[in-house]
Amino acid sequence: MTSHETLSATAATSVKPEAYTQPFLSFISENPTVFHTVDYFSKQLSSHGFTKLSERDLWTDKLEKGGKYFYDRNGSGLIAFTIGSEYKSGNGVAIIASHIDALSARLKPISAKSTKAGYVQLGIAPYAGGLNQTWIDRDLGIGGRVLLKDERNGKISTKLVKLDWPIARIPSLAPHFGIAAEGQANKETRMVPIVGLDNTDIDEKKVVQEEGRASLLGGAGTFVSTQPARLVKAIAGEMGIQNSSNIVNWELEVFDTQPAQLGGLDKEFIFAGRIDDKLCSFSAIEALLASSSESSSSATGGGSSDDSGIVRMVGLFDDEEVGSLLRQGARSNFLPSTIERICEAFAGDKCGANLLSKTYANSFLISADVTHAVNPNYMDVYLEDHSPRLNIGITVAADSNAHMTTGKSIYLITYHVRLLNLIDGLSTAILQRIAEKSSSLLQVFQIRNDSRSGGTVGPMLSAMTGIRAIDAGLPQLSMHSIRATTGSLDPGLGVKLFAGFFNHFEKVDAEFI
Repeated sequence: MTSHETLSATAATSVKPEAYTQPFLSFISENPTVFHTVDYFSKQLSSHGFTKLSERDLWTDKLEKGGKYFYDRNGSGLIAFTIGSEYKSGNGVAIIASHIDALSARLKPISAKSTKAGYVQLGIAPYAGGLNQTWIDRDLGIGGRVLLKDERNGKISTKLVKLDWPIARIPSLAPHFGIAAEGQANKETRMVPIVGLDNTDIDEKKVVQEEGRASLLGGAGTFVSTQPARLVKAIAGEMGIQNSSNIVNWELEVFDTQPAQLGGLDKEFIFAGRIDDKLCSFSAIEALLASSSESSSSATGGGSSDDSGIVRMVGLFDDEEVGSLLRQGARSNFLPSTIERICEAFAGDKCGANLLSKTYANSFLISADVTHAVNPNYMDVYLEDHSPRLNIGITVAADSNAHMTTGKSIYLITYHVRLLNLIDGLSTAILQRIAEKSSSLLQVFQIRNDSRSGGTVGPMLSAMTGIRAIDAGLPQLSMHSIRATTGSLDPGLGVKLFAGFFNHFEKVDAEFI
């Protein structure tokens, strides 16, 4: 065994899952929107020696063997990668892909609404499956990004904002009102948050806000005139903006303000919002840091210099919950163009279709998205031998209808039994070897034949590039609820296996003919 392999093995097995619990709690509480999440990861990467790139620049004279890089797209998607000191164009890329968007509710372009019965309300729209019944009677804050114009030079910049105290609430209707209080409330008329009180209409001299006013965009100061005045004041105050007319636009959403916290008799649970899928995203970035430096931010106790011959990469995409079709989504050229530019930087004009196809064929993708942990109150809706538990480890997600990347038969050794499952044989065998080398356990999930599986970024990325792939993520309860549950060790268990993937993939891949 070489010194590099020894260091890699040490890094993968010395990760202590419990060391990542508190960092994850802080991360998910403090970064409620995709913009805050990308900003957080960018700062983490920069503090660990990664260089930020710009898509607008040529990379051919910027990338170096042994280098560590990242860049974002739209401030809501991010790709980070390290280049092995022995890398050459055509070698493989070890990729972990996840998504950082979560079910939410976003402010409408014109969010000001007429006051009703003294209540100031806010116009919001559901993102993906947001504004479901779990959003009722929750304490909601407001955050996102604001576009500001500099009065001195006319330049427009983007700043983040977070009003993390309870500002908005969607009140339920008491059951005493009968059928009106039952079932899913209409998201346009019944799920409108209240953000304040205004009883000045009792004064007969009050000019009532006219309904059906023109919906105009553009012109100096017109944006803030389409938003609730008190919200504009709150945003301006939080950001220290003296002249609110300098707010050109914003992209804001409401979010659950309750911090993530430990639960259970022995604090074995994490209760938090936005677990899907800031959980796998967090573990992926921490794994990249752990595998690319002698110590990560959470002190893994080991690490390795990257003298490998591959590229290690994490891709965190936006818009997964709504189809991934925008430019920061997984269906865009975000990931392929990154690999193409790396190939070109070290091959020059020789990086054509031949070399790119070789690169993709030598690469491997873990599509890391959360999956369903078994719910003890609904055991009858799970397959008996496909019921992942919390605090055990990564779960391979199988689906016979290609909603996941896994689809062919193989025996998969899990933590409790040897099972025949519909999953990609080659990809699973590779991940099993990596799990063995990382001292990690694998679980498996497949949904019943009378239910429909959700989807991930895996199939679209694999189909677009031809890269071998497997769907493997961390389990959680209450998926798509505003508040979900995972295990307190699960963030760190994800780091452990993902770091093992980065450290061992090159050698494991060489074992397969």
